[in-house]
Order: sequence, then C-alpha cells, then structure tokens
Amino acid sequence: MGLVRERFFTPRLKFKTYDELNAWLTDKVIAYAKAHPHPERPEHTIWEMFEEERPKLVAYRGRFDGFHALPASVSKTCLVRFDNNKYSVSAGAIGRPVEIYAYADRIVIRQEGRVVAEHPRCYGRGETIYDPWHYVPILARKPGALRNGAPFKDWVLPAALERARRKLAGSDDGDRQMVAILAAVLTDGLPAVESACAQAMSEGVHSSDVILNILARQRDPGPAATILTPDALTLRHAPVADCARYDQLRSA
Repeated sequence: MGLVRERFFTPRLKFKTYDELNAWLTDKVIAYAKAHPHPERPEHTIWEMFEEERPKLVAYRGRFDGFHALPASVSKTCLVRFDNNKYSVSAGAIGRPVEIYAYADRIVIRQEGRVVAEHPRCYGRGETIYDPWHYVPILARKPGALRNGAPFKDWVLPAALERARRKLAGSDDGDRQMVAILAAVLTDGLPAVESACAQAMSEGVHSSDVILNILARQRDPGPAATILTPDALTLRHAPVADCARYDQLRSA
C-alpha cells in the first residue's frame, strides 16, 4: 500500500466523489501498466501481460456489496443517527427498529427487509440529511410545515410541480392544496403527477381538485372497446320488448 500511495497519491489529492476518484485512478493505473515492464517477463509490459491473461480471468460479476450493518432506532422526527450525523427515513418507519447498511458512498436503511431510506453518505459531523418525500405523509396533519419545516427548505421540485406551488402560494388554503398534490406522488408516482400538473398549467388552472381529477382520469382505463358481433352469431329474430308477456305468464 505504501508503494501505491507513493505512485498515485503523492502529493495528496482531493476528489468530490468516489466515482471521480475511481475514474482518475483507473486512468493512472492503466497508464502505469502500459509504461512499465512486467516483473517476471520484462520483454512485455504489465498491460500486455494483462491483455494476454484477460480471457482466462474470472468474469466480473458486479460491484462487491461491502457494507457495515448495525441496528438503530428511529426518532419521532423520522431521523436515524449514524457516525455523528442524522439521516431521515420514511414516516411509516417511526416506532420500530431499523438496520443501517453503511457503504463507502451511501447509507441504506432497511426495516423488516424493506428499504425505508437511502442517502449519499456524509463524512462531516453534526449534519442532518433530509429527504423531503419522507415527510410528505406528515404534512397531511401539519400543512403549514411545507413553508417553514426544516426538511422542505430549498426543496427543488420538478418544473410543473414547482409552478403549481408558486401559483398556490397566493391562496388561503394553498398549503393544504399543495400537500394534496404531493401526497398523490406517493400513490400515483412522480411522473404521473408531474404530467397532471403540466396539463393543468397548460389549461390555465392550478387547483388541487383539477390536478387530482386529471390523475383520476389517467387511472381510469376508459370504456372497453366495442366487440363486433360475427355474422354467424347475429340474432335472426331479435327479442321484442313487450312487458305484456309477463302478464300472460302470470295468468297461465
């Protein structure tokens, strides 16, 4: 490891992400392999020997799933503490234990085998990492939190949803209407709600009732296609609508 550090990490470098580090390191390792002779067969470079051996190597099966797992509890504010930082989880996870899977680049939180949160891993101290969607179910009880709640500060919504939020900001019940639209994302999905908002904006309306009505129409499959009756099944003697026939049956 000391030799590797001397070759590739002197002077010490800084990278914003692991992907950026790995891309840079891959380029450097390949360049080194192409420029230096193989220790056992110096007439060939390291890269040439690698290319010769490549067909015999075990096939790549994907990234190694390496993580550190540990149990944790969820606070009443939908937060889990790990490594001096806090991460939000879905509101439905409150009150039950969870398990943290700490990867080098991300934090995955599971509850009873189901993923209730996933965040990029933070290496700072005292940070709180929110996912605003985790708190949308709570907004049904406290719609005013949409304006000043910590999870929703600087929340960047898709374009059509953001336009709807700006339009509704001037209404007396704008928060309540916006919460109803956001809640629909949990059941209909973000693309469907985004499309419904865009359609409503194009028609010059922005109320939650209109947007939710558009969503309901999108869910409705519509009337079934008319089936054409084959000639062989067409009735030759259509029944006659004659209610008097019932009287005849009664008297018989």
